[in-house]
Amino acid sequence: MGPPRSLILHRLAPCFAARIRQNQRLLSSSFFYSSSSSAVEEASSSSPSPALDLDSVHMTDACVQRMKQLQASEVEGKMLRLSVETGGCSGFQYVFDLDDKHHPDDRVFEKEGVKLLVDNISYDFVKGATVDYVEELIRSAFQVTTNPSAVGGCSCKSSFMVK
Repeated sequence: MGPPRSLILHRLAPCFAARIRQNQRLLSSSFFYSSSSSAVEEASSSSPSPALDLDSVHMTDACVQRMKQLQASEVEGKMLRLSVETGGCSGFQYVFDLDDKHHPDDRVFEKEGVKLLVDNISYDFVKGATVDYVEELIRSAFQVTTNPSAVGGCSCKSSFMVK
């Protein structure tokens, strides 16, 4: 029989924290030098609206409408939480949850009364990103559709690689 589950998690937590710190350093050192102009071009070319604020996390109209539907039906007062974890096919993965608590280290982005929460560590990975709600034949889900901090990702659009 293997070691207890809590022991494994306790041993792996420092590895995950070190990887996140390493990627934060990479982001802060290379993001502004190598890709700030391409991120601005990408944001302005992918959307006919005025240039998006690259320090915010944006929500599409479909995302806002779906959250309003959820709040009206069963989860009144809940907010959409976006976080980034290590894992997935490409190294990092987006995680969406419905949350009713605002933590002290959260950044709050609001559109039409719908709130999106992003913790400070995850914010460095999704700064300037756009969150959408996508309905496909095989699934319906919240997705990050554009992310200036990502260089590539999986076809499932739940994981990404950092620049």
